[in-house]
Amino acid sequence: MSSFEPERLDDAAFLSEGDPSGMLPAVASSGAQVRTSHRDALEAGVSRLSGRDRPRAIVVAGMGGSAIAGDMLAAVCGGGVPIPILTVRSYRLPGWVGAADLVIAVSSSGTTEETLTLAREAVRRGCRLLTVGRAGSPLAAVAEQASGLHVPVVPVPGAVKPPRANLWALTMPLIAVASALGLVEVGPDEVESTAKRLEDVAHRCRPSSESFINPGKTLALELADTIPMVWGTSPIATAAAYRLVTQLGENAKYPAIWGEIPEANHNQVSALDGPLAQRDIFGDASSLALRLFVLRDLEEHPQVSKRRAMSVRLAGDRGVPVSEITAEGAHPLERLASLVGLVDYGSVYLALGFGIDPAPVRAIAELKARISQ
Repeated sequence: MSSFEPERLDDAAFLSEGDPSGMLPAVASSGAQVRTSHRDALEAGVSRLSGRDRPRAIVVAGMGGSAIAGDMLAAVCGGGVPIPILTVRSYRLPGWVGAADLVIAVSSSGTTEETLTLAREAVRRGCRLLTVGRAGSPLAAVAEQASGLHVPVVPVPGAVKPPRANLWALTMPLIAVASALGLVEVGPDEVESTAKRLEDVAHRCRPSSESFINPGKTLALELADTIPMVWGTSPIATAAAYRLVTQLGENAKYPAIWGEIPEANHNQVSALDGPLAQRDIFGDASSLALRLFVLRDLEEHPQVSKRRAMSVRLAGDRGVPVSEITAEGAHPLERLASLVGLVDYGSVYLALGFGIDPAPVRAIAELKARISQ
């Protein structure tokens, strides 16, 4: 088992050599992705959707990072949105999805098996279908051949690799669609403030910035050698919490669990009384102990705020360390970006601290190969 070595994070040569695929530069491109992908969506004509009847529901079909784009869409639109926004990660659409609904199939490569299956099913059911993914891909072909929309395809550049580093290129077209349908207000000012927020995160988390002032490296240091339990305090914070857990899995090959307050107070909080809550100082030095990470939003329900404070206190009473990260910005999209940008950096730095190349996902590739046989 490789060990986490904190000094690696401040070794410029190691960070460059240990990240041959350029995951850190890819994360730093997030602000540019916001601007470019939003512009591409508008040029593809998503604003024309405003001239059509609003769908009964929006169903985002996707897997992995593409599906997280759907979670982020729902979080930014908020609980007051007048129609349901659902993300489906499966091979089958819910039974109620039909001609009155808009299905948005999202796949960076345009070849994801499950997403292609859902897109074809949407066509058979007569749904309005829009795709977000690589131009000329099998997914784009499904939409171009069968969609009744004027805007069947929003292309995504294929230059950013791996696909999970393409998150904002996949998310912003969905935000543009929601804006065109009057579900959320995201104009040029909001797009620019979000891009600048991500660029600010990138500046503070840049590799040349030392650990003691670098929030991305600090997060990695707090994650290392723990069992992270990550809770969000709002839909925005919870979307970021889930993003952190999935990025830890893919980038650092590191497991974690996530939840949302208040639900986590009805089950996961019991882990604070469990065998992993405290490290045995007389036991194996390599043993892992629980650490609570609370991702906070500026807009929390009053009872959630109370529960958050009590949860932090409860963990402290039991000797479980707690890290709290608060969203920054006025608009929900900007607040989401402030959290997602940071957790993306934290996951990459954690991988590098363990001496792991964050880009390859060999287990995923092997699983796909075995299934295709």
